[in-house]
Amino acid sequence: MQVTVYSTPSCVQCNATYRALERQGIAYDVVDLTQDAAAMEMVKSLGYTQAPVVMAGAEHWSGFRPDLIGGLKATA
Repeated sequence: MQVTVYSTPSCVQCNATYRALERQGIAYDVVDLTQDAAAMEMVKSLGYTQAPVVMAGAEHWSGFRPDLIGGLKATA
């Protein structure tokens, strides 16, 4: 499963999300919303107004959600 974290610099919830994903052994990519206008528009089109936005397969959510991260399977 592809996991992408759309984040902003100095984002406390983003850093907590990275740590939680790493603890679960889940590989992820990071997209900086301040540097990628197309990504920012995509996130806004989904109705999100705060970072991080996590896209995990067909699921997506905003904010630090350890409950949802815990439900993801580790990727090799």
